Amino acid sequence: MTWTDLLQIPVWTGAGALLLFILMYLDSLSTKYHDFKEMKDGNIAVTIRFVMKLGAQAYILASSIGQATYMWEALVISLASFITLLIVEAIFRIIFGVIAGIQLDKGIHEGKIGYALIAGSLHIAGALIIGSV
Repeated sequence: MTWTDLLQIPVWTGAGALLLFILMYLDSLSTKYHDFKEMKDGNIAVTIRFVMKLGAQAYILASSIGQATYMWEALVISLASFITLLIVEAIFRIIFGVIAGIQLDKGIHEGKIGYALIAGSLHIAGALIIGSV
């Protein structure tokens, strides 16, 4: 390990933290409720989904950092993965709504923890798949 490697740690960590904050803020805009307000008001279901999605995004970012030579590569991979997961989640929201009559956003907003676990597990599964590519 060189001094350059040691100096890269705070830079990569800072850039990763900033990207994760931006991605999670953008994700909060994609829901039919206000994530931060709901979490502040104590909605555990919203918090569970948010934390699971954050973990999934962090896993994708960590995987991309491990494979990338340059920081911008890792950030672009994470952004593309975020968009992919948003699309997959939207498709599953439709499928769950049509086939099973489960409205994930509505249930999560109402505090149904099971709905949050379903939505969060979609992100974790997607992150594991994306991270393996």
